[in-house]
Amino acid sequence: MIGTLLIKCPDSKGVVASVAQLLFGFGCNIISSDQFSDIAADMFFQRVVFDYSDMLVGPGNTAVLERGITEVARKYSMDWRVSYSTKQKRMALLVSKLDHCLYDLLIRVENGEMENCTIPIILSNHPDLEVVAKRFNIPYRHLPITPKDAASKAAQEAAIEGILEEEGINLIVLARYMQIFSKDFCDRHWRHTINIHHSFLPAFEGARPYHRAHERGVKVIGATAHYATSDLDCGPIIAQDVTHVSHRDAVPDMVRKGRDLERTVLAKAVRWHLQDRIIVHDNRTVLFE
Repeated sequence: MIGTLLIKCPDSKGVVASVAQLLFGFGCNIISSDQFSDIAADMFFQRVVFDYSDMLVGPGNTAVLERGITEVARKYSMDWRVSYSTKQKRMALLVSKLDHCLYDLLIRVENGEMENCTIPIILSNHPDLEVVAKRFNIPYRHLPITPKDAASKAAQEAAIEGILEEEGINLIVLARYMQIFSKDFCDRHWRHTINIHHSFLPAFEGARPYHRAHERGVKVIGATAHYATSDLDCGPIIAQDVTHVSHRDAVPDMVRKGRDLERTVLAKAVRWHLQDRIIVHDNRTVLFE
């Protein structure tokens, strides 16, 4: 039984020792520990992976352990969260009409590349990709939107909220979902909503980035996975990658190369989130690779 503890707090002496002593006192065995001190921000970040199979209060009594963590957290003004390998994460995929990221994630989950997660639902504003969901035996919900109709958009978003709650979703992946959520929705969910943007942000945010990149004659194009805040394409960046292009590449060539990047960058970001390797601070991410 494996637990993962993520913490951030003002940098101070004794944090590492206190966390280690706490886990030792409960009979847990630390498997790995990684830490980072941001000197400029005077902040400390740590990821601790521990085995709690032989916990003195019993491995099923994690609430007692969490009360102990709370006491340490109070002493150091610490933000923290802990996850357990026995609790599988439930991931919802949101899509529109493009299927490349959807296929890639479904295959990776089916092959066991994405640890400790399941996909109970695929949601879309179009019916086109239901055939893909059927191939993987995953329920598909078509929730249409009437263009430029605010009431339709609000109703669709409310339906999404209901499904997320009903399915117990704790990770939302926008796998080329081409709709913008309301500020209220983003404020509730951004910490567990990952979007893939087909550009190397902050360059070419918004729509049609490959076309604009082609017009500018860029020599590299990229893809960016980030948490989806209410500021469009400005959320904390999780993963990015680039590939070279030349004057010989037309827009379709750039789109093809870009989609290859989108698959791998999104998969990497999702995997890191599932493995609890990311801490967000001031719209930036600390990533424990």
